[in-house]
Amino acid sequence: MTLIEARALSKTYTMGNTTVHALREVSLDIAEGEFVAIMGASGSGKSTLMNILGCLDQPSSGQYRLAGEEVETMTPEQLASIRNRRIGFVFQQFNLLPRTSAQENVELPMVYAGVKSAERKARALAALQTVGLGERWQHTPSELSGGQQQRVAIARALVNNPQLILADEPTGALDTKTSEDIMRILADLNARGMTVVLVTHEADIAAWARRRLVFRDGQIVEDVRQPGHAPTATVRPELVEGPVEAGLRQAQPERTGVTP
Repeated sequence: MTLIEARALSKTYTMGNTTVHALREVSLDIAEGEFVAIMGASGSGKSTLMNILGCLDQPSSGQYRLAGEEVETMTPEQLASIRNRRIGFVFQQFNLLPRTSAQENVELPMVYAGVKSAERKARALAALQTVGLGERWQHTPSELSGGQQQRVAIARALVNNPQLILADEPTGALDTKTSEDIMRILADLNARGMTVVLVTHEADIAAWARRRLVFRDGQIVEDVRQPGHAPTATVRPELVEGPVEAGLRQAQPERTGVTP
């Protein structure tokens, strides 16, 4: 099934008397379960495309359908809804609330979705276990390493069981070893059927994906299928069941040992 359908997407910005063509009639399909890396120099259009795919921005012209929904005609409220229902975001700088615990950071998307407190907690704890931080749920970002903060961000992206994870330079602020750990988590999730699209400048990070798109001057100049890395980390039961199902199954045992 095709998850992302983009047809002739263009995006222009006007800066004074200058018109900048950030995207030029880009068309692509991404199937459910793909792992795609987007590369290109600064200003090539890759971040503009990611913003449109993530429903954070709308094209100046063209059509975009996400899971069959026509995104380019949506209101801001509808865009917010589709982001919450279908997309998980992972950013280079983590974007965690500094004085809030890992668990509470992971709960945020569920707060916006109106999920009740007990279920939020159970699902957040299960998502943290999925990324190997089940015992660090009480820690604030300042008490976690960069790699651990990115794991919290991935758990937050997972917690609503999105169809699509969009990762913008997810390893850009991390060392080589930690970057490999983060990419292994994303590869594990993709192996379980989750669609992953990431932006990166690093060829060794792009090599984890099974498809590589290269942008230049607002257009796709290369679209290559590649072997990609087979995930080597142990796949936890939560990855098979999904954070929601695992969280509900584990809700009672988890609640007996911790207090919100």
